[in-house]
Amino acid sequence: MPVLASQLRAAIKRSLRKQGYVLGSDGTLIPRDPEVTKETLRNLNRLAVEHRLATAEPNLQRHEERLLSFIADGTEVDPRNIKPRLVLVLPSSVNELLFRYVSLHWSIPVSSGYGRRLRFLIFDDYNGKLIGILGLADPVFSLGPRDTWIGWTAAQRSERLFHVLDAYVLGAVPPYSHLLCGKLIALLALSNEVRQAFRRRYRDHVSVIKRKRRLPHLVLLTTTSALGRSSIYNRLSANGVRFWHSLGFTAGSGEFHFSNGIYASMKEFVEHNATPTWRHQAWGAGFRNRREVIRKCLAELGMPKRLSDHGIRREIFAAALAEKSLSYLKGETDRPVFKNWSVAQIFSIFRERWLLKRALSDPSFRGFTKEAYRLWPMSRRPALPVRKSHPQKAIAL
Repeated sequence: MPVLASQLRAAIKRSLRKQGYVLGSDGTLIPRDPEVTKETLRNLNRLAVEHRLATAEPNLQRHEERLLSFIADGTEVDPRNIKPRLVLVLPSSVNELLFRYVSLHWSIPVSSGYGRRLRFLIFDDYNGKLIGILGLADPVFSLGPRDTWIGWTAAQRSERLFHVLDAYVLGAVPPYSHLLCGKLIALLALSNEVRQAFRRRYRDHVSVIKRKRRLPHLVLLTTTSALGRSSIYNRLSANGVRFWHSLGFTAGSGEFHFSNGIYASMKEFVEHNATPTWRHQAWGAGFRNRREVIRKCLAELGMPKRLSDHGIRREIFAAALAEKSLSYLKGETDRPVFKNWSVAQIFSIFRERWLLKRALSDPSFRGFTKEAYRLWPMSRRPALPVRKSHPQKAIAL
């Protein structure tokens, strides 16, 4: 039975109020808490996170015991002997389940990434436990602060955005997070091993629209902070090198506040009452993305389009992987001079600059137990027959 407009309008308003928003008379969304702290932002995201947990539970809960075996107790971590190793995540593997499981622990809902996608797990070879995760995907096409910083024209952006990826999820898991290993993951994203994985994956890539084969030179990474200003990227420098640069803040619009269950009803309504914006036939039929669905839904319901402005401005960062990254992106050169940063070199910098000092000043990481990482109580775990598993082997870089 199709969703009724009046019912959907009421449901959207209830959903926004439940998340902690006040609906202004002019169609603006105002956080109920006037002091927008990181805790406020976590609360605004809480319902969307809970919805993702509930959605993932049927498929992931039965694997939780196995996945927890990759999480270290604090007593299993020796800061003097940590040895990071990047592993490329392959589809239908245990590592893919582990990546999804860890993503559910973020305090904001983690997307699956758009278009091209590279996912990595970072393990500690000393004990075989997980240090953190890194997910890279296509960047948004238009991002004002990024485009201004690069200084490219619309034509240059259309031609060379292929050489940019966005880190849609990046961070460490406990107890490694207590040792500032979120900074380590942010540094490893710039490594030779990540660039080489990109080159191998897309060396035979042909663009969908222009049907062109391009050299897969990954020259720039971008990311946005999860909760306002970032403590990971802002002071990430060593030996006179600044690795990530702050470019400004997002406009504070998006769709996360419609991701707590109401989006399914909005999509169903739009499919019955609106027409997708035209796009090139090579991209297929249907609506472009979640943002188009939400925009058209609000318009069809006669609700203010400003409801898509959630007001959470996230800091934007960029990291150049070559000496001439910006010149390359503007088409001024075809030969980017890549920076030579191996995983081993990066870790050596991190170890001396942050890791060992943190371990000495704050040994609280030793008190962490993997049981604290559990998402679902064991009492809710369904009884399953025992069977042998043959996961797809992951590729170690």
